[in-house]
Amino acid sequence: MTRTRPLLDVAAAAVTLAVTVGLLAGGGLGTQDPAGRSLDVPGLLLAVATALPLAARRRAPAVVFAVVALASVALTTLRYPLDVPVGAAVAAYSLADVYSGAPGRRRAAAFGAVVGFVPAVALGYAAVGVDVLALLTELGFWLLAFGGFWLLGDRARLRRERVADLEERARRAERDAERERRLAAAEERTRIARELHDSAGHAINVILVQAAAARLLHERDPCRSRQAITTIEEVAREIAGEIDRLVRALRHDDVDPRTPANLSALGELLERHRATGLTVDLDVVGEPRGLTRGVSQAAYRILQEALTNAARHGDGAARVALRYATDAVEIVVVNRRRPGDDERRDGTAGHGIVGIRERATLLGGTCVVGPVGGRFEVRVRLPLPPAEAPAGRGTPAGVETSAGVEALARSPVAVGSGSSRGPDGPVR
Repeated sequence: MTRTRPLLDVAAAAVTLAVTVGLLAGGGLGTQDPAGRSLDVPGLLLAVATALPLAARRRAPAVVFAVVALASVALTTLRYPLDVPVGAAVAAYSLADVYSGAPGRRRAAAFGAVVGFVPAVALGYAAVGVDVLALLTELGFWLLAFGGFWLLGDRARLRRERVADLEERARRAERDAERERRLAAAEERTRIARELHDSAGHAINVILVQAAAARLLHERDPCRSRQAITTIEEVAREIAGEIDRLVRALRHDDVDPRTPANLSALGELLERHRATGLTVDLDVVGEPRGLTRGVSQAAYRILQEALTNAARHGDGAARVALRYATDAVEIVVVNRRRPGDDERRDGTAGHGIVGIRERATLLGGTCVVGPVGGRFEVRVRLPLPPAEAPAGRGTPAGVETSAGVEALARSPVAVGSGSSRGPDGPVR
């Protein structure tokens, strides 16, 4: 549009010149004035002055209107048959298009110049002795026409500003959408990075425990030593695959990886720890229910970290209690401390304990972690959103079912020894 505007202005100037010259050469539109002048060199020059400046009407609308208006007044004063001042009308429209939205005096001056064109023509007629009263109808029509040209120019300006505003809003919305997309991608990358840290940390701890067991049992119990080495191989292969998947997701913004673990995989988590030699007892209190993805994932990761902690610093046994209340999920992991283990266990050291606290806090829950006598306890309470419905009443969109927990709750074999007591009796 910017490139074609100069060509359009030149075309408007050429058409205006042709119409004006045609009117002057043909003696006007109606009955010819006996005292009127026919087209001659001065008339042709004035006709050119009423049309040629229109090629610059967008660059200098005020100057163009002044030149064109003076040339048109000169043509009418000299009694040339200019029945339709085309050049002055186009210049008036251009002036209104630019200055109708100008502040205060500039707008008033532009409006006065446009509507003052007709009185200037009347004064020119009166100066050469023409009866102005006889031309009142024609001059009145001109006055209404120039007022209309001002309104047309004003409406064109308003429309142009409205289109520009809509385009700016569209660009702003696009920028906002792009910014939101980048923020969402950054948040997703952060979540994936945390998942990678949790998974890798858990796997490395399991590998360390199994490697130590394999070393100690190498000569005394070769069978269990080979079993520990097999577990190391399986855990290493699994974490390698998960790292590959998560790193691939970090490289592509449009990848939406699924949650790598939730409570539906609780059975696999317990079996993995039992394979490392950790005795795990599970109590499920209450009816398992559908959980949102965030709560389900957080509960799984909290259990993962707590059991890893128990395997590293406990005496080889842990008790897990998973309680479904009406408004929360409560997780309790208790294990005896290994004799001679003097490592500080108050939760101020270790990324696993910090991660447990962070996950509980992010969901508005509570977390109590620390030694109690000869035991180490992890007690977490994760509140449930009001929209979640108990199992059997339908699962809302975006809610993950706890199928794995339901299976564990129904099967006494799945909880390891089947005992309802842990290392220090039942958890309350």
